[in-house]
Amino acid sequence: MKPKFFRKVLDNEMVVLFEKRNVPVVSVAIAARCGGMNEEKHEKGISYFIEHMLYKGTKKRTAKKIAEEIELHGGDLNGFTDYLITAYWCKLPSQHLKIGLDVLTDMLKNSLFDEKELEKERKVIFEEIKMRKDSPRTYVTDQIHSFLYKGDFAIPIIGTYESMNSITREKMLKRFNDVYAPNNLILAVVGDADFAELVKFAEKNFGGKGKRTQNPKVFIRNQIKTENRKGIDQVNLVFAYHVPVSGDKRSHAAYLLNLLMTGGMSSRLFSEIREKRNLAYAVKGDSEITKDFAYNMIYIGTTKDKFKEVEKIILAEFKKVSEKMTQKELDLIKEQAIGNYQISMEDSQTQLANLLIYEIDGDAKKFYEFEKDISSVKLEEVKELAKIKDYSLFVLVPE
Repeated sequence: MKPKFFRKVLDNEMVVLFEKRNVPVVSVAIAARCGGMNEEKHEKGISYFIEHMLYKGTKKRTAKKIAEEIELHGGDLNGFTDYLITAYWCKLPSQHLKIGLDVLTDMLKNSLFDEKELEKERKVIFEEIKMRKDSPRTYVTDQIHSFLYKGDFAIPIIGTYESMNSITREKMLKRFNDVYAPNNLILAVVGDADFAELVKFAEKNFGGKGKRTQNPKVFIRNQIKTENRKGIDQVNLVFAYHVPVSGDKRSHAAYLLNLLMTGGMSSRLFSEIREKRNLAYAVKGDSEITKDFAYNMIYIGTTKDKFKEVEKIILAEFKKVSEKMTQKELDLIKEQAIGNYQISMEDSQTQLANLLIYEIDGDAKKFYEFEKDISSVKLEEVKELAKIKDYSLFVLVPE
């Protein structure tokens, strides 16, 4: 059955998204069209810092009260910052939808950005930067982004010690006021609610208009690097390559290629590297495909004396796909992709994120065309993308 989906652009250009579900649960988010991509080097991490600060208290709620109003009604509350979006969400019983809307709106409109809380939270983020570096797998997946892109966009979303240390309350407030104008906001709801009431709520609570955020041009590159580290026992390897952006119909072929290579225990690389050769425990993959940038990534944890062999196997498997992939194999991967898509829609919180990401990329309605888009991919498109000419590789090796 086709989901009941509604989308409305208000007069002030704020967007309201809604997928109707007849279950007593609702997921709600308010998101801004701004993230790590919209930051210069000197302010890297400011979007992430703002996200943290919006949970630290408003004119009428303390940080504890914000959490209590959601959690004591059986709900969850959180947020996330990505390259193109910063989002604040909650999931709770649908009978408490108004509470969720009120809390999120209060955070967006009345946050204090208290100086003492800001300094405390800065220290928390410094600890998170350390944590991400100390975790080998997280570190290599963070670093590969800087191997694929030039300039400010190459710096991690969380920022650096230097950039995070330079962000003052004044800088934060200026960025917040510039970005969090209604025409840069999206209200998204998945669950048991009424669309007309959601539109009415948005119109009442979010008036006015500001400057629309613009995404800078992305400049790509490729880099190969090996880094030694004391205190680890396993090699952490990340292999990544650029693919067509989401406005290009070949992006669906790129998605299928990633699934073919790393999509679970039946994937080509899992079978070849782990099952046949016992060279790794973890063989994982990911696709980051947007209208502004796109790449596929492979992560493998292996031994010090085998990582060069693993790199050769990866390249050999891509070559096999480019020369010998069959229509039968493509049909099976399409079925897997469509099945994964259908399962992802089960949880309202996951579906909320799906719709937000598609809206940031152009129009949330495109999410519901996924099956058609995947079905239209041709065998030659996947085989052509498998002809890997340039790639980035980062290998963290025990010293």
